[in-house]
Amino acid sequence: MPPLYRWPAWGRQLLNATVIVGSVVLCLMALPLRLPGMTLLGIGPNWLLVWVVAWSVKRSIWHGAIAGLTLGLLQDSMSAAAPTHAVSLVLVGVLTARLQKQRFIQEDFISVALIVFGMAVVAETIVAVQFSIHSLRTPDSEAFLSLTEVWSHHQRVALASAILSSLWAPVAYFPLSHWWERMTFLEQRQAGGELR
Repeated sequence: MPPLYRWPAWGRQLLNATVIVGSVVLCLMALPLRLPGMTLLGIGPNWLLVWVVAWSVKRSIWHGAIAGLTLGLLQDSMSAAAPTHAVSLVLVGVLTARLQKQRFIQEDFISVALIVFGMAVVAETIVAVQFSIHSLRTPDSEAFLSLTEVWSHHQRVALASAILSSLWAPVAYFPLSHWWERMTFLEQRQAGGELR
């Protein structure tokens, strides 16, 4: 098999699309898993959030928003559609891309873990706000928690999700980031006429 730089442009694009779709499918399949060492208070890492952060770090705000919307709708299709995960993941994609524009992001373990930690708290807070709105609109519904239950539950969920997601983020972030950097490098070389 020839090295990647000898592949035709369409072949590299097809391989890149396969990696993108494959990594999203792996994150979707890992989302409900509760393996030893991957849970805290019955909560696991938010793999889709990690993927959106990895994608949005070096892309535009629109790319981050579209990735968040797509993965949020996929997550909604695996769980209840209310509250939607699309809103929180869109916000994560936009904020991560915005951080990149401000040059706050560095390519090291600590920076990635801190970004994922903060974004997990933001995402869980958006979900709690949606639960709160629904609780206020339908206070007698037994299907939803009361306002105080929502926010006391939110504290545990947000902290557990943020800790686990930030600890496990490098497992998904660094391979994906390295792959996309390599693809960008090859595309730039080809655009410059260096690849034949």
